[in-house]
Amino acid sequence: MQQLGQGSAWAEVTHAGISAARQHRDALDGDMNPPPFSEWLTRALRQSTATIGGKLQGGMAILATVGSSAPFVGLLGTVWGIYHALMKIGLSGDASIDKVAGPVGETLIMTALGLAVAIPATLGYNLLVRSNKQTLAELSKFAFELHDLLVIGARATPRNGLPAHSTFNAQAEYV
Repeated sequence: MQQLGQGSAWAEVTHAGISAARQHRDALDGDMNPPPFSEWLTRALRQSTATIGGKLQGGMAILATVGSSAPFVGLLGTVWGIYHALMKIGLSGDASIDKVAGPVGETLIMTALGLAVAIPATLGYNLLVRSNKQTLAELSKFAFELHDLLVIGARATPRNGLPAHSTFNAQAEYV
């Protein structure tokens, strides 16, 4: 916990795992009949990663809404500009460039503004979705390794072909 620091997603998952282990031990000490430790821990770790996933999604709906609706706001500006151009032509009876240029210029500006908002919002949304998926995949892998460490006292997935063993006995500590 000290190495992970405060406030990181990894620290939150670790805290949830250690808390679940303590709660399970307390349930056993209190003559309760909790489910097996592995199942208890799995539920706690899944719940923790789901909560973090929800936090990562915060604000994404707004960004998606801006990215998808901004072109329509630009289109509304386009229609409004064309409407003004047609009104000037209708009132003056003259379809000269000086009567149409101003409203058509407004039309182009509104279209450009709609695209200038929509494109970065859509790109940002896509980048955040990809980043969130990668973070959640790494967090899930971490949660599995934490589960193994707390249940059996070692990582079930060795690195570099060498099994990594813990210095504490998880069974003696928590069960």
